[in-house]
Amino acid sequence: MNHALEMFDEMVKNPAIGKAALMQKALALALVGDYEGAARILGGEEGTLELNRAGIIAYAQVLSQLERNPDAVDLIDKAFPDTADPELITLRAELAAGKPVPFTAVTGARDALAQLFFEVGRSLLDGRDPGLVLIYTRLAQYLNPEHAGAALVTAEVFKKLGKDDLAAEAYAQVPQTDRNYPTAQLGRASALRRMGKVDEALATLEALAKFRPDLPAVEAAIGDTYRFEKRYAEAIPHYDAAIGLFKEPAPAQWRTYFSRAICYERTGQWPQAEADFRKALELFPDQPSVLNYLGYSYVERREHLDEALDMIRRAVAARPTDGYIRDSLGWVYYRLGRYDEAVDELERAVELKPLDPILNDHFGDALWAVGRKREAEFQWRRALSFITDDTDLEELNPDRIRRKLEVGLDKVLEEEGGEPIQK
Repeated sequence: MNHALEMFDEMVKNPAIGKAALMQKALALALVGDYEGAARILGGEEGTLELNRAGIIAYAQVLSQLERNPDAVDLIDKAFPDTADPELITLRAELAAGKPVPFTAVTGARDALAQLFFEVGRSLLDGRDPGLVLIYTRLAQYLNPEHAGAALVTAEVFKKLGKDDLAAEAYAQVPQTDRNYPTAQLGRASALRRMGKVDEALATLEALAKFRPDLPAVEAAIGDTYRFEKRYAEAIPHYDAAIGLFKEPAPAQWRTYFSRAICYERTGQWPQAEADFRKALELFPDQPSVLNYLGYSYVERREHLDEALDMIRRAVAARPTDGYIRDSLGWVYYRLGRYDEAVDELERAVELKPLDPILNDHFGDALWAVGRKREAEFQWRRALSFITDDTDLEELNPDRIRRKLEVGLDKVLEEEGGEPIQK
């Protein structure tokens, strides 16, 4: 072992691989039972280490072996505050309960090499060559067929490549005995839904809910599956269940309240929807999607227009290249009668999302309002041409667009009893 440590120390001196070598030295020490030495390295006493998720888990396991479970809990809380990661939630619960958590980050030299290939592959995940990532993760799986992390990264690559069938297969490789099992099953269900296998996705999630009834993420995922299928009423009880499992308020919970708010809004329960939108903003005050959705909803309802404008401006500031948020800003200007500003923002929105029929329809209305009627008609025709089977016809009425082309926007507003364009 002394010779091996000397080799690690030599590699640590190399700036290109120094941090990776130091991490591998820590894992090697823990593997032979020298948890104190491993803890010194992982704690930064022998050099700065930027621990990733796997490193944090390994360090927490080492601390548990040293009977320092409270320190391990603090480590997870600082590194992943308000985490919804099922594996981390499970690990933290075991540590908090005082259970001795075994060191399983690596189990032998072959496993350590597999871990090294996995770390290299994961580090390349955001790069331009997914094939290179797969080479490393497949090597990791060859050396350790039960390497859950490698299976998850492999699945993520297939997901990015649009190969949902292969992603589902990769997720299925994670065994039920592994802490990553809930994460893998959530991923598998998502892949199945994207493949159109909605019933199988729901069955997967329902089984997971029975296996881990303590995880809010599972109930939220069932709600999401129904919501993506526009089965909003069926989604709401599952979001209720997820929220009921929250122990303390945390910023990461905004998404569940936001999702339930959308379902309430789509089922005509506006007071409940508004309350959930507000709750989401309370948890995450400047979340752009929530600001945009609530602001846009106020615009459509002709309510709180000044507040809606402020919300959407904040959303645009956070995501200036998001065409849908730009559209919302332009639409609130239109509702406020500020047509020139509406034209400017809606034109930017269409530049960002040129094939979206709703954005083109909105741009046409703004152009009509400033007297550019021929251009307005062109945009309405574009809007009609861009309608597909995926277009949300609750947001866009093709017959209304055709009527605008026949008689003009002013006449349509008169027929609807709506507010006329301010001259």
